[in-house]
Amino acid sequence: MLAGEIFRVALSAIRANALRSILTTLGIVIGVAAVIAMVALGEGAQARVNERIEAMGTNVLTIRPGQNRFGGVSRGDARLFVDDAEALQTRSDGMLEVAPELRSRLQVSYLRWNANDDITGTWPSYFEIQNHKLAEGRFFDNGEVQGRRRVAVLGSEVPEQLGTPPSLLVGRTIQVRGIPFEVIGVLEEKGSMGFSRPDDDVFIPLSTAQYRVFGGRDRLNAIYAQVQDGVTMDQAFAKIDQVIRREHRLSPGEDADFNISNSADLLETFNETNQTFTYLLAGIAAVSLLVGGIGIMNIMLVSVTERTREIGVRKALGATSNNVMLQFLIEALTLCVLGGVLGVVAGVGGARALTSVWGWQTSVRPEAVLIALGFSAAIGLFFGIWPARRAARLDPIESLRYE
Repeated sequence: MLAGEIFRVALSAIRANALRSILTTLGIVIGVAAVIAMVALGEGAQARVNERIEAMGTNVLTIRPGQNRFGGVSRGDARLFVDDAEALQTRSDGMLEVAPELRSRLQVSYLRWNANDDITGTWPSYFEIQNHKLAEGRFFDNGEVQGRRRVAVLGSEVPEQLGTPPSLLVGRTIQVRGIPFEVIGVLEEKGSMGFSRPDDDVFIPLSTAQYRVFGGRDRLNAIYAQVQDGVTMDQAFAKIDQVIRREHRLSPGEDADFNISNSADLLETFNETNQTFTYLLAGIAAVSLLVGGIGIMNIMLVSVTERTREIGVRKALGATSNNVMLQFLIEALTLCVLGGVLGVVAGVGGARALTSVWGWQTSVRPEAVLIALGFSAAIGLFFGIWPARRAARLDPIESLRYE
């Protein structure tokens, strides 16, 4: 038999049992669609994390209070102070741009509207380090920090919480814990950044936060240090460690009472974790592909039994065992590849539905599509070999006698 004729016979057998063929491929369709959708969801989550962390700046080091231990016992008095930030700014030899962060959650009110938001006291350099952009108005400057001016820059969602459009709120006076502040700017939407959400924050000068809002408190939540061009992360890390150890009077061998983290390291950790979950979800979805392959093998074995006389006739007319085996392999491969194509369409559609309906970020990679199609074809080949070999081994005389 010629290859073209073998292919036509295989397709005609599939068309003759169209409903059974559709139901047989359903497992492959579901499996491939699940793999595509899960991988797209994982890739989208990874891309979203990358965007958020890169928005923070991969050249930014974050210093936070750590566990201060003495004799193996936690003393619980680890702190960062405004003096630490000032020391970093003046003693870093131009290697760093520094911004302290002093924050607390307080009531913000305007006319009859109220909200509970994070109040962040900082320096003007904070906005550049965190890559914040203005939607309305301006940032506060160093003169307003030194003068302890009551001015505020709002996150993008705060005006909505206060019931007023951003353009109308600039220049108005809001109350922070009952203290009046003039709104001088509103930020563009930023989204979540790690464990914080600057869109819900109110930013005020650090000195104002210390002495007018937080009652003289100088204990910082964090210090952000942006590494200048030409300076490596290792150099910046060493400089920060040296300056803060000197400020805290820590000896060279003593455990540090502060932590220094790099957003690039955080990005790598997030990516590794997300990749693990993506592989896990894809592996779970791939199980349905195996189940679909077993279903195809089962149907092909039934088909061999039903078409025993047909096989006997073909062999009696000159078809070889290889011809018969190839025919059944083509049938199995066609069912699996067809199911794979339909599964890709369903998976891509499902990923887009997740984005449009629920707002989840997804990303369908061509490699994932090719791997899913290749895997479905491999399943068809693997689970089609046994029924095909069984059909090829049938004795033509016994087959012709089969009832």
